Amino acid sequence: MDLPAISTKQRSTPGPFSALLTHRSLTFELAKRDVLGRYRGASFGLLWSLISPFLMLMVYSFAFGFVMKAKWPQTDNAHAHYSIILFVGLIVHGFFAECLSRSPHLITGNANFVKRVIFPLEILPWPMVMSALFHTFMNFLVFVALHLALDHTMAWTILFLPLVMLPLVLLTMGVSWLLAALGVYLRDISQITGVLATAMLFLSTAMFPVTALPPEYRWLLIMNPLSFIIDQAREVALWGNYPNWSGLGIYTLCALAVLYLGYAAFRLTRRGFADVI
Repeated sequence: MDLPAISTKQRSTPGPFSALLTHRSLTFELAKRDVLGRYRGASFGLLWSLISPFLMLMVYSFAFGFVMKAKWPQTDNAHAHYSIILFVGLIVHGFFAECLSRSPHLITGNANFVKRVIFPLEILPWPMVMSALFHTFMNFLVFVALHLALDHTMAWTILFLPLVMLPLVLLTMGVSWLLAALGVYLRDISQITGVLATAMLFLSTAMFPVTALPPEYRWLLIMNPLSFIIDQAREVALWGNYPNWSGLGIYTLCALAVLYLGYAAFRLTRRGFADVI
C-alpha cells in the first residue's frame, strides 16, 4: 500500500497535535493499514472485531462470575448484569493494554521508516492509538447490544462516554511516545509492559469495586490510572449518572502533562534511533 508523499515543510512542524494535523492523511492511511492488516487472510475479516469481544466476555464471565462467584453491589438491585459491568472495565483496559504492549516496538518494528530522513517518526503512535480506538468502538457496539439484550435498558448518559475516554487517550499517547523511545535503547522493556498490562487489569476496578478490598489496600486500585476512567465509564454507560467533571478536568490536566513530556522525550532521543537500529 502506497503512502502519501511527505514534504520537507511538513517535517518541521512541532508539537504532538500539530504533527497529527500536518500529516493527517498519512496518519489515517497508516491506521487503516494497521486495522485491515490485522484481519488480512482471516475468513471472517473485520467481523472478528465483533466476535473477539464476545469470546473474551464469555471467558471472563465464566471465570469470575460462575467459578469465583464474583458479585457487584448494583447487581443485587438488578441495575445491571454482572457480565455487562465487567465488560466495561475490560474494554477500557483493553484499549490501554493494546497500546502499552505495542508501543515499545513502534520504532524497532518500523526500521525502514527510521532510515527515511523525511519520514515523521513522531506520528507513529497516532495510527496505533487510532487502531486501538477502532477496536474500542467495536467493543462498545457489542456492549450496547448485550446491555439491551440482558438488561433491557440503556442510559442516555452513554453519550458522555467519548468525553470520559478522551483523557485516557491523551495519557495513552504520552505513554506511547515515551515507551516507543525507550524501546529503541532498552529492548527488555517490552517484557515489562506485558506484565504491567496484566497487573493494571487486576489492580483496577475492572474486576471488582474498590469497596471489595480492605481500606488499607484500596489505594492500590485508586492509584491505578485506569480505575477512575473505568468507574466514570460505568457511571455514564450503566448507572445513568453524569461524569465527575472536576475529576475529569484534573485527570485531563495530568494527561496533558504526560502527553507533552512523552512527546518531548521522543523528540530528544529520536536522533539516535538510526544509529541504534
